[in-house]
Amino acid sequence: MANVSYRDQVLRLREDAIVSAVNRLLATKGYDLMTVDEVAAEAGLAKASLYKHFTSKEELAAAAMVRVLERATEQVDALDAQPQRPVIERLEAIVRWTLEVQLAGEMPSLPSQNSRLTDALRGHAAYMERLVVLSDKLGDWISRAQSESTLNPALPPEMVLFTLFARACDPVLGLLKAGGQHADQQIIDWLVATTFDGLGTGARRAVAAPKPAARSVKAVRAR
Repeated sequence: MANVSYRDQVLRLREDAIVSAVNRLLATKGYDLMTVDEVAAEAGLAKASLYKHFTSKEELAAAAMVRVLERATEQVDALDAQPQRPVIERLEAIVRWTLEVQLAGEMPSLPSQNSRLTDALRGHAAYMERLVVLSDKLGDWISRAQSESTLNPALPPEMVLFTLFARACDPVLGLLKAGGQHADQQIIDWLVATTFDGLGTGARRAVAAPKPAARSVKAVRAR
């Protein structure tokens, strides 16, 4: 492995500090309220130094999302290294991890509708590559769980995937936490249970298969 120069090490550490600052601000304030000035102050840098690494607010958000996708993929790979563990338990475990990260204030919060940011993310190669990798890995788990009937096989796979992704920004978590009446673990247990078992008290009701036939996760991952 080639030695990394001192200058490159400094640049890497500075970039890590910037991305960590962005992640914290996105988790606590959200994208719309976060400013580049705040990011620079949080990272302990001059604004001009920050712009040497990232040229826009959109690039900062993309970098934070790349980091969280990398962390999620590492979690999936660790769970994949446990072949004896049922795939439905792996899906539950990744949702649980997502909720824990959100409770820890480390999950970036992005607006659901923002054309400029959406366009920037779609054009960000590193973000799209990691999103595709994670979607494929989760899509494989979803397909296997549906074939084993531990997930409803009538549901479109992409709907299941998007539902799992949605847990990363579930407002119920924050509302219950802010109420101060329930322990963190209890809140997470409830959200994992409702994600996979719904709100009913009995057996889950069958859902009619969609028409036309649903596309696979891979067919919609890059939209």
